Amino acid sequence: MEKLLEVSDLHVAFPSKRETVRAVDGVSFQVFQGETFGLVGESGCGKSQTLRSILGLLKQPGRITGGAIRYKGADIAKMSQRELQKIRGKEISMIFQEPMTALNPVLRIRSQMYEAFEGEKLSKEEKRRRAIELLKLVGIPSPETRLDEYPHQFSGGMRQRAMIAIALGARPKLLLADEPTTALDVTIQDQIMKLLNQLKQELGMSIILVTHDLGVIAQMCDRVAVMYAGQIVEMTDTVTLFSRPRHPYTYGLMGSLPNEETAGTTLEAIKGSPPNLAHLPEGCPFSPRCKYACDLCRRERPALTEVEPGHLARCHRLDVTASFQGLIEVPDGAGRKEDTPPWLIPVPCCWRWNTCANGFR
Repeated sequence: MEKLLEVSDLHVAFPSKRETVRAVDGVSFQVFQGETFGLVGESGCGKSQTLRSILGLLKQPGRITGGAIRYKGADIAKMSQRELQKIRGKEISMIFQEPMTALNPVLRIRSQMYEAFEGEKLSKEEKRRRAIELLKLVGIPSPETRLDEYPHQFSGGMRQRAMIAIALGARPKLLLADEPTTALDVTIQDQIMKLLNQLKQELGMSIILVTHDLGVIAQMCDRVAVMYAGQIVEMTDTVTLFSRPRHPYTYGLMGSLPNEETAGTTLEAIKGSPPNLAHLPEGCPFSPRCKYACDLCRRERPALTEVEPGHLARCHRLDVTASFQGLIEVPDGAGRKEDTPPWLIPVPCCWRWNTCANGFR
């Protein structure tokens, strides 16, 4: 597969007079053409700041302090705002967490959609026709009428669909989705996720999906990176993550999810709270919350280690984590085509693994 984006040793800091918050600490990953790559972790772990860095949209006083972000070989981190403008929307688009704040409340939907077509020489009629097609594509009913309405006249789910339509306006190669279903009810969440996957297949684009929900990761992603305290602590394909987790934090996240074995019992939460990113512990940032931590964990930060081909984990206790059991069991001889996403289907109180003739669904 063709490599579309490469993030290498990315560092993002938010300095102030009293302290410096290191929001992203040496993050590296690649995104390939046509895949969905997930970033998952608790709030404040650096997922959204990593995503915003890609388009140069960090809020002040945040800034990139190290590393590289290469899109099709060009380093985005070193581009001027004028150069970034040529990429934003046209090559890379973003869906923000809260559509009501991302959409301009005093502009009609049509005006905000037309901005996505600015780089193309389209007549007013052509812009309107394209906008209507996009609203139809994302499933907004009566698009000819809704195009002339304001954001407050849309429901939460419709606003999110409108945001997706705007993001797709310039037919981007890469879509950045930052918690795209936050504050939406479960039914609408499922509709939005199915829509994103459908559009990915139809338009041939790649997606980076930020979420704190492992169920969404299971539903959507080909590969996933688990983040904690600004670092990637585990990265692999989705099937491997859910069947053979190798970091205690990943294992703890899975332990907090309902499944058939824990039905009717109290789920185990990860004790403690995430660390202050301005005052990280000396050793592994997860060690104060980890029941497997040893003296080495408290003294030295672990490196990201390849535990099997394509599977990386940042842990000193890999001998212990080798025995971790995931949420699913992969049948003997299981495999899938490289371009076929692994579908793990979450249902109440269990995780079901479905097989089909040409892989897993």
